Amino acid sequence: MHEKVFGRPAGATEMLERIPGTAGGTDADATTIGELANPWRNPESFVEEGAPARKEPPEPPVLDLVGSSARRGGEPDSPRKLGVREVFFGKRLSWQAVASVAAACAVIGLFGGAAGHLLAESSTSLTSNDVRLREAPPAHLSEDNVIGAVADAVQPAVVNIQVTSQGGMGEGSGIVIDDRGYILTNNHVVTMEGAAGPGAVIETVFPTGQRANAEIVGTDPKTDLAVIKVDVENLTVAQLGNSDEVEVGQQIIAIGSPLGLPKTVTQGIVSATQRAMALGQDASENGEVIDAVQTDAAINPGNSGGPLVDTRGAVVGINTMIFSQSGGSDGLGFAIPINEAKRIAEALITDGEVRHASIGVNARTAANGSLDGAEIVNVADGGPAQRGGMREGDVVVKVGDRDIHSSDELVVAVRNAGSNGDVPITVVRDGGRVELSVRPEAE
Repeated sequence: MHEKVFGRPAGATEMLERIPGTAGGTDADATTIGELANPWRNPESFVEEGAPARKEPPEPPVLDLVGSSARRGGEPDSPRKLGVREVFFGKRLSWQAVASVAAACAVIGLFGGAAGHLLAESSTSLTSNDVRLREAPPAHLSEDNVIGAVADAVQPAVVNIQVTSQGGMGEGSGIVIDDRGYILTNNHVVTMEGAAGPGAVIETVFPTGQRANAEIVGTDPKTDLAVIKVDVENLTVAQLGNSDEVEVGQQIIAIGSPLGLPKTVTQGIVSATQRAMALGQDASENGEVIDAVQTDAAINPGNSGGPLVDTRGAVVGINTMIFSQSGGSDGLGFAIPINEAKRIAEALITDGEVRHASIGVNARTAANGSLDGAEIVNVADGGPAQRGGMREGDVVVKVGDRDIHSSDELVVAVRNAGSNGDVPITVVRDGGRVELSVRPEAE
């Protein structure tokens, strides 16, 4: 089958292809297969293996890590060290090229180092290894630290008061006024503003950390004062000053436990004196008013009951209330003058209660725009005011030597006048001034 497709007819001698060099492949120039000397043109040539037409290049030497060399399958040559060119470039660069590369690296390193130096200088221009801080002389602070000296003297007499009852827990401050264990504080501290029940526990904490339970000796809601007693020996007693000598602008110090932080000291000045302040929304009607010393020293919840002290270390007031829109100190703090607090404390220690002077009237602040004072709303039948000739509609403008601008001032002025004698009172009636004499009664 294959011979019929690919073979030649029997007895044929002509070529199937034209031999190169023949002219047009004519019969005269035809060459027979037998005349071909090229074996590749002879289908009957034998195929045999011979020497390669191209010699293989010699194998490169193999280098080991110690510098010896050997041809594959041969013996190692003598050991030698590798050159820089062989290690980094495998002999592909000439020595001139290697030198050029080294020079380029040196130039780059020089410029890089210079740039780094400049950057380092610019980045550290605001710092210095030469620090020069001046310190104050050793005795500089102690010589002028009046506040610190006062605090050191008074703080041992200031206690933290913690009240616990079924209604919750309250906290405030107090001051030791007698070495037998009597402590002066606020009524609202020990009663938790009325929330403390009969089984409330009052605990005092002294600056040394010593704790002691306390008992209530007496309270006075009208002045927001109270006295408690502890069974503790060797107490430091506070020195009480004279609040009548306190002047506006005078430097003062508040000491206590604001927000539960004991032994806190703040300072300020006396902003005003004889500032009549009601102790609550309905306090004026109940006579719960204090004749306060106003201060801008920071006073916060927890300062209540603590001392307001002058620069001699004498207590001039008992911190009691603040006027604030934020709930914290807005620079409007008020303290009960220590002269009134002493009178109340003595009465509570002696009798367990306090009686205040009164003239038997109810009043409101005059608000007609042309007159400041306390307008009498009603007069108790048979009371001191009626006996002294006072009428409803009278506007009280003066009690003793004190000018009256509000109903709260009338309360504290009568209270301070006492009940031991007649008190001159000036009223405005039908456009004219009328002088009266009234003898207050204790109630």
